[in-house]
Amino acid sequence: MTEYRYLKGERLPIEVLVFEMNPVHVDEYLAVDHEIWTLGEALLPGFEQIPFLSKEVWLDDSRPGRVTIVFVWESLEAWMRVGVKEIQQRLQAEFDARFKHPVKLVEAWHEDTNFGIHRWSRFER
Repeated sequence: MTEYRYLKGERLPIEVLVFEMNPVHVDEYLAVDHEIWTLGEALLPGFEQIPFLSKEVWLDDSRPGRVTIVFVWESLEAWMRVGVKEIQQRLQAEFDARFKHPVKLVEAWHEDTNFGIHRWSRFER
């Protein structure tokens, strides 16, 4: 029988961001996003550990140019510490300096739900 884990009752905050861009720029976007946003937020000074548990990037072959990013945050407090205006403005300026192509944020689920989306359970092998 396959080994698996089933965890429930986690209540971990989830951030979902959906971006659209010209499909020819997706690979470049993914590389710059990782270098600036993923590592920039993961390695912030003043944090004892990475403030998010995971970051996943989803691509949809039926919608080329659409990139969905899903964070599972350690806590809402950690997310808010990372989300302060000064940090976000600095990272956005670094990103904009490196990625010169138009990119549009089309969905931010946490804004529509007032940070109410959370992971309750997961089943994994």
